[in-house]
Formats: sequence, C-alpha cells, structure tokens
Amino acid sequence: MAMGHHRKILQIVGYQNSGKTTLMEQLITQATIDGFRVGTIKHHGHGGIPMIESSKDSVRHEKAGASVTAVEGEGTLRMSIHQSNWQLADILAIYETFNMDIVFIEGYKNEDYPKVVLLRQAEDESLLQKVSNIICVLYWPTYPLNKRLDYPTFSIREEAQYTKFLLQEMRKKS
Repeated sequence: MAMGHHRKILQIVGYQNSGKTTLMEQLITQATIDGFRVGTIKHHGHGGIPMIESSKDSVRHEKAGASVTAVEGEGTLRMSIHQSNWQLADILAIYETFNMDIVFIEGYKNEDYPKVVLLRQAEDESLLQKVSNIICVLYWPTYPLNKRLDYPTFSIREEAQYTKFLLQEMRKKS
C-alpha cells in the first residue's frame, strides 16, 4: 500500500522507561506488515554523542522492519553524518529523499507533530501541559487514571486497539 509522497509523521513522547521504544517497535512492525515504508528518528536524550552500542533502540527499529533509522544526540546523527547542531527539520529533510510513507519519531517533546503521550506515573501527567498536538494517550497500570483526559486514551495493554487507531490516523489525508 505505497502512499507515494503522502508522508505522515507521528511522535512518541514520554519520560524515561515509559515504553517509547517498545511502542515504536509495535507500530513499525504493524505498519510494515500493512505495506507502509517506515522511517524512524530517535532523540538521544541522555546527553553525549550516541555510540554504536548505545544505539540498540535503532537496531530494534531496524529488526522491526524500518527501512531507515537514525539516533541523534549532542549534534551527532548516527548515520555517520556530523553537523554542529541538528534540528528535527534538518533530519526530516534528509529523510525526504527516502520516500517514506510514515516517519515515527521517538522524543523531541517540543516539536509540533502529532503525538502519542505515554504516562507511567501520576507525575508524568505534567507532560500533557508541556507538549502540543496530542492525538492519544497511552497509560500504564501504575498511572492512576482517576479522571477523564481530553484525548483518546488507551491502556498500554490494549495494543490491538491503539495500534489500529494510530495506523488509521496515519492513513488519513492531511
């Protein structure tokens, strides 16, 4: 189901150990099965230049079926390309040449692309005020869902439901 130049972008955001990479793997796998050409971009938020051994998440992205992957941190994009300061727009411009149908982005909380927000603990809820363009929220059993959120909301255990929802969102024309 090649979509030509109709490229969709989806950000996965959450605090450390909230399940971002696992969610990325699930979405990459299903999107690839559905016939999409998938690219991924990960923001290396731990500081320093991402070393080959620390890019295990991008290896996981590759094994899940991504055609192109990258890890960025401290100005280094792990594609053996160096520039003093990478902006997400710069990386997406490079990805234009790969004709992706979908680009899943892990991190970059301050960017304005459609987002999935992962909530693991009550304290994580502050993230909902810090980010824009939220299309759904996934929550862990450890998150006290004691009020209705203003977004479509799924338990992290409802993989089939949220995967279907998100891939339907990716199929919509902009």
